[in-house]
Amino acid sequence: MTRLAVGDTAPDFTLPTADGSTVSLATLRQSAERGVVVYFYPAAMTPGCTKEACDFRDSLDALQGAGYAVVGISPDEPEKLARFVERDALTYPLASDPEHEVLEAYGAWGEKKNYGRTYVGVIRSTVVVGADGTVELAQYNVKATGHVARLRTKLGLDAA
Repeated sequence: MTRLAVGDTAPDFTLPTADGSTVSLATLRQSAERGVVVYFYPAAMTPGCTKEACDFRDSLDALQGAGYAVVGISPDEPEKLARFVERDALTYPLASDPEHEVLEAYGAWGEKKNYGRTYVGVIRSTVVVGADGTVELAQYNVKATGHVARLRTKLGLDAA
């Protein structure tokens, strides 16, 4: 599995979203002055993913105010994402990647270990893509709790 590194060109994508439309990295980059926060999570409506999604929701004003767009990507179908958006009042796009093509291109799909068991799945990750399409930050195996706060600090939105 290849992971992205700072300076790499971020793979473009167009994926279906919770509201029945599509979202693309190119369009998000055009709408954001500084870049796009692309985060990958295993499954909508699970405790850790809900915590992370709500943290992004609660930080969205600060991120957008600093010039960043946000998109969450999981292998969930758009219908499940729509229930997640409605249940938790999420205010940014959630995209569906059931074939794992974007997850794999970003290095967010691969072997994981949990409680001594090895399996293949989503590696909770966040990639910040600059306005020029290059990777500015790539974090893999992040913890759901506290991740957004740490990301805000790395992006210079909060004091360390």
